[in-house]
Amino acid sequence: MPLVRIDLRSGKDAAYRDALGVAVYEALSAIGAPENDRFQVITEHDAHGLVFDRTYLGIERTDDFVLVQITFNEGRTLEQKKALYEGIVERMKTSVGMRPEDVFVNLVETRKENWSFGNGIAQYAP
Repeated sequence: MPLVRIDLRSGKDAAYRDALGVAVYEALSAIGAPENDRFQVITEHDAHGLVFDRTYLGIERTDDFVLVQITFNEGRTLEQKKALYEGIVERMKTSVGMRPEDVFVNLVETRKENWSFGNGIAQYAP
């Protein structure tokens, strides 16, 4: 059910990009996302295609900035969301040396009937 979009600046190799995707998938799994439910779009941008403030809220960001947007079903607790943010950052730090300051996460919650995983069927609809 999670749909993950990961945006970063151009120039990282395939192994780096894959490690980012794995980090997010593992963090989602840790808060209860279904096994094998990995749908991700990883997109690289030139310097003008990924715009971010380098000091918003007093956080110093670098060119290694990564934006992670996760669309998933509503219903997670605040504690689960906080654990997800922390889990993503820790896994990215371990796998690729990502600075926590460079990880931006946005969650978009939607109702279950807003998904079709194929065959024109709303598999999660009541």
